[in-house]
Amino acid sequence: MNKNVLTNLLKIKYPIVQGGMIWCSGWRLASAVSNAGGLGLLGAGSMYPEVLKEQIDKCKANTTKPFGVNVPLLYPNIEAHMKIIMDSGVKIVFTSAGNPGTWTALLKQAGITVVHVVSNTKFAKKAEDAGVDAIVAEGFEAGGHNGREETTTLCLIPIIREAVKIPVIAAGGIASGSAMLAAMALGADGVQVGSRFVTSEESSAHPNFKQAVIDAKEGSTILTLKEITPVRLLKNDFYNELAQAYDRCASVEELKTILGRARAKKGMFEGDMKEGELEIGQISGNISTIKPAATIIEDMVQEFETGKKRLAQISW
Repeated sequence: MNKNVLTNLLKIKYPIVQGGMIWCSGWRLASAVSNAGGLGLLGAGSMYPEVLKEQIDKCKANTTKPFGVNVPLLYPNIEAHMKIIMDSGVKIVFTSAGNPGTWTALLKQAGITVVHVVSNTKFAKKAEDAGVDAIVAEGFEAGGHNGREETTTLCLIPIIREAVKIPVIAAGGIASGSAMLAAMALGADGVQVGSRFVTSEESSAHPNFKQAVIDAKEGSTILTLKEITPVRLLKNDFYNELAQAYDRCASVEELKTILGRARAKKGMFEGDMKEGELEIGQISGNISTIKPAATIIEDMVQEFETGKKRLAQISW
């Protein structure tokens, strides 16, 4: 695969970024993805500062390749997280869920490449104006916290590609080489893959959650809680409780009470498939195996190259 603007920016072999997913993206997964030629990300949103420091140290010990940290900007210990990241010499930071103007300049002064996650054109332009080096354009299909606009990846990528000059990474519904090829045909410079890596051997997701993802079918996920923070998750008893609350026109406060605290940890990390918040993308309906992260990347690259050759033979 030829070098492109994203592989040059991130100093990686393949334009494949592993999503920094809470409770799923620890050092084992991040280092495995980086060693396989992609960019591994630690999901700092589920980590206390001391845990993040430990995860960075272990990642450094297990790969000599570039890796990064995903940081939700609304995280309550954001200052401690950023200090640890800069003190530890991390070279790549993906930010999300907040204003990129708050931290981008400081991170770049420390020699860090900054990428920001957006779900619409307005925020893509704001991120570019804030000085980020690249953006992740995440479509409605993606798992976890999502945009309110419900714009699909197929629609989002070309309009953001036209709106900004910096590299664009497509995310949402991408778990194969064919999907990567489609995203790049629409103008993306690379892809971010989340749900597929949840079911990697190295993912820190609970085995129960991995199995639930494998068992998921078309229509098993839904975007909900738009009044608080939109999230795509698997339907289970917790979701059914939310659905009943919506049926009776529950207030935002009641929805927050039902959500409570640590729902995602309960489901994704501790394995409670009934009461946990099971954040995963629509593409879960296409996933049927647990594989090593390196095999997932190898399969994607092979399918990408095969797809290019197939398309080159099409004529009319």
